[in-house]
Amino acid sequence: MTPVDRAEFRRVMARWPTGVCVLTASHAGRDSGLTVNAFFSLSLDPPTVVVSLGETVDTIPVLRSSRRFALNLLGARQRELSERFARSVPGNEKFQGVRTHRSGDGPPLLDGALATLDCRLVEELARYDHRLLIGEVERIDLGVDAPPLVFYHRGYATYEPDGRLQLPDAPST
Repeated sequence: MTPVDRAEFRRVMARWPTGVCVLTASHAGRDSGLTVNAFFSLSLDPPTVVVSLGETVDTIPVLRSSRRFALNLLGARQRELSERFARSVPGNEKFQGVRTHRSGDGPPLLDGALATLDCRLVEELARYDHRLLIGEVERIDLGVDAPPLVFYHRGYATYEPDGRLQLPDAPST
C-alpha cells in the first residue's frame, strides 16, 4: 500500500460537513478560545464529549491549568464568531467586543449560541499531532433555537429563505 497523501486526505475530509463550535477556557483571569469542528459525544452515562485539538494550540495550557472548558455550539448567524476564534491571535483579542456570560467561575460562554456544554476535563490523550480532550459535561445551557453553522468544502453553508440548507460548491481541482 502507498502512503496517503496529506493534501488528498484533507480534500476527502472537506467532503464531510461538520457543525462548528467555539471551545472556551479560562484560568487566573486569562480567557482563551478557538474554533473547533472535531468533537463528538462519547457517552450518555455519564454525559461525555471528546474534542480534538492540534498539539500547538495556545488554549491547551489554559485547559490544563483550569481543568475546565466549554463548547459553544454556533448558529448559522454566528459565522463571524467562528472566523474570529479561528484566527491565531492572543485570546484577549478574540474576546474583545464579544458578548459572553459565565456560570460561576467557569469559562466564558458565548451569548446567542445554540447551546453550551460546560465540561470538566477528565482525560487528555496525545495522538499523533493532536490532543484528544475528554470532558465530562457538568452543565448544559440550551440557547437559541436556530439552524446550525455548517462547514463544508472549506466554506460555510447558507440557508435559503424557505429554510433549506445550501452547501458551498466544491472547489475546482
